[in-house]
This record gives sequence, C-alpha cells and structure tokens, in this order.
Amino acid sequence: MKSLPFVLVFAAICLTISCKKEKQQPIPQPPGASARTIRFILYTNQDFSNDDDTISFLLTIRSNTGTINSRTIFDSTLTTIKIKDIPGPSNKLVFEKKIPNDDGSILTAGFVYTTRFGVGWSLDTCGANQKLKVIEYPFR
Repeated sequence: MKSLPFVLVFAAICLTISCKKEKQQPIPQPPGASARTIRFILYTNQDFSNDDDTISFLLTIRSNTGTINSRTIFDSTLTTIKIKDIPGPSNKLVFEKKIPNDDGSILTAGFVYTTRFGVGWSLDTCGANQKLKVIEYPFR
C-alpha cells in the first residue's frame, strides 16, 4: 500500500507530460522580407438587372501550380447571390489576403464561379518577387 501514492503521482506526471502540445514554429522569413498580398476585385460592367439566376464565387490562391508539391494556400466561397446583384464598377467588392509563411513560390490566384450553366474561372499568376497582386475581374 506504500507504493500506491507513488504510482498515482507517477501516473499524474506521465499524463501531464504526454498531454503537452507543441506549438508550430513559423517559417523564418529572410531579414527585411514582407508578406505578399493578393487583392481581389469583383464587379460587372454589364446590365444583368433581369437575370434572377444565382451565382457563387470562390476566391482561391495556390502555390506551385502544376507540380507535385501544389498546395492550396487560401480558398473562400462568397455567399451565393443573384447575378443581377453583382455590383457595378462604382460598388466593387474588394477582398485582400496576406500570404502567411510565404515561401517565395509563384502563386496562382483568382475567381472560380458556379452557376446553373456550369463552372468558370478567371485566374492569374503572382511572381515570386511581386509583393502586391491585384486581380480585377469584371464579370461578363
């Protein structure tokens, strides 16, 4: 019975040690490096005021596109809206995304949209040394 308190203390120490979570270390940035930013701008310059069909847009950023190491850095679906509600040039939707832990690879970014007629996209690349990429998409 004298060993019971020892076993309980030992078990408590083992549980405490085994439950610690390690924090992920951020990828070190070279001195003076700043994060890259992708700015998405969405609008239409056509009259869709009679089009009650719905559309959904996905914002996407991928690195190393076309290679085995391709990975999605960011994707976010905007709310589904009616095509007639896509804003005009004076009310553009603007979204900005900073690239965390930028590894300096070429990025592919843009819009993917889905309607009842199918899927379409407007994609562009962001060079390795390009700190700001503006992707402006006037939906047609």
